[in-house]
Amino acid sequence: MKAAVNPGSTRKGRAPAFVLALEDQLATYLAPEQIARVRRAYEVGAQAHAGQTRKSGEPYITHPIAVAGILAELGMDPETIIAAILHDTLEDTPLKPEELTAEFGATVTELVDGVTKLDKLHFKSRQEAAAESFRKMLLAMARDLRVILIKLADRLHNMRTLGSMEAGARRRIARETLEIYAPIAQRLGMNRFKAELQDLGFRAMHPDRHRVIAARIRTVLGNRREAMGKIESALEARLAAENIPHRIVSRIKSPYSIYTKMRNEQKSFAQVMDVYGFRVVVDSVMHCYHALGAVHALYQPLDGRFRDFIAIPKANGYQSLHTVLFGSFGAPIEIQIRTEDMDAVADRGVAAHWSYKADAAPANSAQNRAREWLSGLVDSQTRTASSIEFIENIKIDLFPDEVYLFTPKGQILALPRNATALDFAYAVHTDVGSHAVAARVDKKLAPLRTRLNSGQTVEIITAPSAVPSTQWLEWVVSAKARTAIRHFLKRLQHEDAIDLGHRMLDRAMDALGASLEALPANAIGQYLEEHKLRALEDLLADIALGNRTADQVARSLLHAHAGYAANLIPHAAEKILITGAERGVLSFGNCCHPVPGDEIMGYLSAGKGIVVHRLECPNMAELRKSPERCIEIAWDHDVSGDYRVELRIIVANKPGVLAQVAAAVAEARSNIENVEYKERDLMTATLLFTIEVASRKHLADVMRGVRRLGVVNAVYRHPV
Repeated sequence: MKAAVNPGSTRKGRAPAFVLALEDQLATYLAPEQIARVRRAYEVGAQAHAGQTRKSGEPYITHPIAVAGILAELGMDPETIIAAILHDTLEDTPLKPEELTAEFGATVTELVDGVTKLDKLHFKSRQEAAAESFRKMLLAMARDLRVILIKLADRLHNMRTLGSMEAGARRRIARETLEIYAPIAQRLGMNRFKAELQDLGFRAMHPDRHRVIAARIRTVLGNRREAMGKIESALEARLAAENIPHRIVSRIKSPYSIYTKMRNEQKSFAQVMDVYGFRVVVDSVMHCYHALGAVHALYQPLDGRFRDFIAIPKANGYQSLHTVLFGSFGAPIEIQIRTEDMDAVADRGVAAHWSYKADAAPANSAQNRAREWLSGLVDSQTRTASSIEFIENIKIDLFPDEVYLFTPKGQILALPRNATALDFAYAVHTDVGSHAVAARVDKKLAPLRTRLNSGQTVEIITAPSAVPSTQWLEWVVSAKARTAIRHFLKRLQHEDAIDLGHRMLDRAMDALGASLEALPANAIGQYLEEHKLRALEDLLADIALGNRTADQVARSLLHAHAGYAANLIPHAAEKILITGAERGVLSFGNCCHPVPGDEIMGYLSAGKGIVVHRLECPNMAELRKSPERCIEIAWDHDVSGDYRVELRIIVANKPGVLAQVAAAVAEARSNIENVEYKERDLMTATLLFTIEVASRKHLADVMRGVRRLGVVNAVYRHPV
């Protein structure tokens, strides 16, 4: 029964039917004085949005009221309902935050502000604006989970009414929904929202595919009605015989889930639909395991298809027992078994049993895990300067499937599928990840790039001298690991850039017969102020990264002090010596693959630093057309690291030749990165080996070893 509503407190004046319907919905769980506050929010919102309409032609206020109705179905508190009604007022109306606070309190204002986009600020692109808006919302969401609940309800109603938008906008909004909002709903355990967002997004993106798959689902279900009924009756009888209180719900796959399975697993529609699905909801955890035994006694369980998400919940708080049975109907039977409470959390996630208290323990496991995830996002965003990079990291972290791993002390960590030992190291702690050298997986030594499987116990081996490298980015899949590695590499790049920039500016000053140390005291400070640079380090980094040329900076510094510059005698400057350790701001051209010992030249590429080329590089003539960007460089006496180089090897076209050449390269202590067949005929074949060497002499040793093989006709460095 609905609670009685005092008409005098909530229905003063006339209100549209959609507002009265919302109030009737709220009356089932809110007090009359709370509903009166909601009515006041409607009055303020309607006045603020007066004259505004949606694309469909309806008054704009119908949208926020519908959003509030979606949240009322979840049983959300009055502040959330009020904020939902007012969620577009700060963005689209003259209403000020202080007016909201005076009328409804600071909490409502914070919620509305958290949902508000940043469209009024100026960004380089629409993509950057959307990314920064999303970043802001996630940080507000970390302070108060209700922000994302309002945003998800807002997106859900927009998707329900997407038909009035033009085709381009429909596809853009649908793609964003499928890539961001549906995965977030899943990450928060809100499966009902996730399923509808996915279905509406799929329908908007691919209307023909959605229509065809939906029609085939209806046909299959019609053909299976009798078999489904018999299975359900058998389950009912078995559970009743065991005296287990229960209810059974048949599960139907959505068009989107079928489409993604067909696409990702290369399966036909018949293969994906060749399964019967049921959910068994019982009254206690004990009865979950009792029911599992009962259904296993009824039908034969399939080996290796049982998952216990009650003992080890998913990262979003989801709990259930999953098993697959084989009955007499020629298709597997998928069974999920859980309690009523678990079913509510699976359906509504963080919104289940909502009770928001800022300083109290979360009301359910989904809320608890969501807060842990969000605190990780806050930490991640402080290390990520670019909003677009941040949003890409979030996408990586929104995997639907997880692997569950154990620390040596028995703690359970959930990581995205395909996670490696290095991901695990960063999940333990950023410092553990940054100094990791290897892992023990189930007590066996394993490299950091090893992919992990659920149930494994992982121990990370660290060393104080170990540091991240760019290759680590290829080994990790989790957002936390990727962000931490990039943060370290950017810091390293900045330090390298300062050092190299100092050497470049010194060389440019020397060529003009001057030096930084000899400049008047205020010269550099004046230059920094004029060019809005905070410190000399920023200027030096800019030079190394190619954003400013050292010659131009040197001339500007000297030009400002003409009297000092008049006494200088220009002369040829010495070459800048490189050790190869400056990898943060130094890269090596893929067109010519220079190695220590080669005659080289540097080309200053804006934002990337110096790209090193051989003087024999086929692109050299083109590069010299920009002499201001050409840097005279040479190898230092002490050079470190391995350098990629390509060898073109012409061999006899015989079995076993590749293995012989590979063995010769390995014997010369060179690592093979890649091998391709470039040309092949009856007599010969041309192989292109990409290898790593320490120097030109090392390269000569490798080529000599390969040339000695009887099956090798010729060996060339590529390009020649």
